[in-house]
Amino acid sequence: MIQLGGRPLMQQESDRPPTDSRPKWLHRHIHGLITFAARAYFRVTRAGVAAPATGPLLLVANHPNSLVDAALMAEAAQRPVRFLARAPLFQKRDIGWLVRSSGAIPVYRRQDAPELMGRNTEMFSAATEALRAGDAVGIFPEGLSHSAPALAPIKTGAARIALDAARLRGEVFPILPVGLTFRGGKDRFRSQALVLTGRPVRWDDLTGATSPDMDPVRELTGRIEASIDRITVNLESWDDFPLIEIAEAVHDSEFGKRRRSRNPVRWLARMRRTAQALARARSEHPDLYEPLARDLIRHSRMLGVVGLQPSDLSRVPRARVAVRWTLQNLIFFGFALPLALLGFAIFLVPTQLIRWIESRVTVPPDQLATARLLGGAAIFAGWILLIAAGLREWLGWRAALGALGLLPALGILNFRIRDRWRDAVQDLRRFLFLRGRRDLRTRLLERQKELAERIREFQREI
Repeated sequence: MIQLGGRPLMQQESDRPPTDSRPKWLHRHIHGLITFAARAYFRVTRAGVAAPATGPLLLVANHPNSLVDAALMAEAAQRPVRFLARAPLFQKRDIGWLVRSSGAIPVYRRQDAPELMGRNTEMFSAATEALRAGDAVGIFPEGLSHSAPALAPIKTGAARIALDAARLRGEVFPILPVGLTFRGGKDRFRSQALVLTGRPVRWDDLTGATSPDMDPVRELTGRIEASIDRITVNLESWDDFPLIEIAEAVHDSEFGKRRRSRNPVRWLARMRRTAQALARARSEHPDLYEPLARDLIRHSRMLGVVGLQPSDLSRVPRARVAVRWTLQNLIFFGFALPLALLGFAIFLVPTQLIRWIESRVTVPPDQLATARLLGGAAIFAGWILLIAAGLREWLGWRAALGALGLLPALGILNFRIRDRWRDAVQDLRRFLFLRGRRDLRTRLLERQKELAERIREFQREI
């Protein structure tokens, strides 16, 4: 007998649904595979509250990017996660094996198969049992992947599962919100993905709630929605994101603190405040909003032409910094350039094939990153297998096995080298401009200071 909310409960072994029969080692390997894939596709930054390493855990997140979001949620958890996934995914030839091997739990949606909706009782039982057994469960409570700029209405499934699992365990457990934010495009290869884990949802007062004025499921659903909202940037339109980003960067470059500016949690909080302020200004003060928005976008474009960020204008690099940067990059690229050229030559064919396919296939925006990741992985894997087969015929098994081990590592290393090269080129352009075009830098800096003052005055007005 266990006690919960002042009421004794009995849990019979026969009432429990069957436990997950997959071997734990398989789940660990699947977890490692999908988090590796996420870091290969995106530049991932993980921040916020650390998830508990053991014990029951319910993760809830926004859902802008189809199956890629599951990999990023697993990155936030830092442990294997069992996801609730659309039932049709289990039957797909390309990814069904991965969904099934990850221990995912099928969800039957009305738009997929109305006649199977009754089977969702099995889904609730399986998710509840997973939490009772101490697993981590991941849910996207919006119920669908989408490309809208703000959260969709949250459904009640996550709250129902949490409350049922708490009843079975006789205690509450952490519900962690995860916010997924993408800079540079959510579908763009090697763009930045911020995975921010918020504070646990407070819900221990709901397990024994008996007041007729409080519906625990709806109350917990509202708290889950608020927790995700606090760690995501919700916009009226995706076109607002560049404006909000430049406004935040301009204001912070003049009035912020350098160390604070690099903190992703504080950056997201400032982006949220800026988004809310601009949304309010657009509706209440269009006479102030429209000219400021126009001037900010113009300033952003001018900085983009010379490859600068707002924070760069106030910092002219010293000559000794440039010398140290040059030596570091000469040493790095001295070793990396031969590998980069080798990788470019080996993977030229699959790279061009991927580009050719992308130019002829149309994919919904919320599924584009997933399609690129899975399609690219399949094409590169097939190419590596083809090379290994050729080497086996030409040089024997040892050469083939060596290729299977070394070529994937060479491909990943090439991504890193390309990132470093892109950053080095941007740093060089920045240094040459800041040292050589001081007149233009001065004009841009004066313009930026004036914009920052207008933003501050704008904030006071609203």
